[in-house]
Amino acid sequence: MANEVSMADITKSIFGKTIQGETAEIYTLKNAKIEARVSTYGATLISVKTADRNGKFADVVLGYDSLQGYLSDQCFLGAIVGRYGNRIAKGSFEIDGQKYQLPLNNGENSLHGGPEGFDKKIWAAKAGSNSIAFTLVSPDGDMGYPGALSIEVVYTDKATVVNLTNHAYFNLHGDDQGNVLDQEMTLYADRFTPTDAGLIPTGELAEVAGTPLDFRTSTVIGERINAKFEPIQLAGGYDHNFAVNGTIGELRPAAKLYDPASGRVLTVSTTEPGIQFYSGNFLGGAIGRHGVEYAKNSGLCLETQHYPDAPNHPSFPTTLLKPGETLRSTTVFTFATV
Repeated sequence: MANEVSMADITKSIFGKTIQGETAEIYTLKNAKIEARVSTYGATLISVKTADRNGKFADVVLGYDSLQGYLSDQCFLGAIVGRYGNRIAKGSFEIDGQKYQLPLNNGENSLHGGPEGFDKKIWAAKAGSNSIAFTLVSPDGDMGYPGALSIEVVYTDKATVVNLTNHAYFNLHGDDQGNVLDQEMTLYADRFTPTDAGLIPTGELAEVAGTPLDFRTSTVIGERINAKFEPIQLAGGYDHNFAVNGTIGELRPAAKLYDPASGRVLTVSTTEPGIQFYSGNFLGGAIGRHGVEYAKNSGLCLETQHYPDAPNHPSFPTTLLKPGETLRSTTVFTFATV
């Protein structure tokens, strides 16, 4: 997987040592309009500094000042999560009649690849003229998943399931400037995947029309976040997978986030079938950058992805990757001001 940004300057420094004694590096990509910092620990997006309509810069991604914060993090701040982003019911699935059992780290389910997923790994990094490419090899049996998997160009020597996403938390006010509830969201999705109480999809695709999940026109996030609507009550806010309109595999708009106060706009485009809008319902207690406590709704995630628990729902777009096949996925985050 490669994260590319059109940048003029790239620098590298040591971020710290993991508990196992591995060295984590941090790369800074910078030009006159934007600065992004990424780490080899979890291929993590550490920060994105961008200007508001008046030219004042702020960091719009939640994160920590040091590696230690990420080593103890429970919220997947900024990381690439996998081998399977989102949830798999009871941590179990079958491929060709063989059952696989994953470790459970979200009640009775497996979440974001398990307790030692890709977010906890040191990735190899290679700097190009205007990009950083991260690579990782996940061996056969890693966190219970079958097949050796190499990520940058993705291939496997045994059938497996794959669903990677980035778990950055955005706040267009700035990462230390309160919550996101007054920012406006647009989601280019007519349908979503309803879930049970464990946030596992039921297998349906339901219309957003007439529900508090209808973001097809720009809507203030906090306007309906406490609505008496079962899917919202189950999740404690927004934590739902939306089926992105258009053709799966084609780069198309998925979401737009707008902050009226600063004029910042974040647009997300993807080739993925879905996007998980998560309003940071379980943030709370972690001390982030600048010594600020990241309380509930301090940031939100826009996780482009295949649908949760797809291995157990044959009607969903498949996440099965067979030997000799290549998985390609593109997501573009674009920042602007109005």
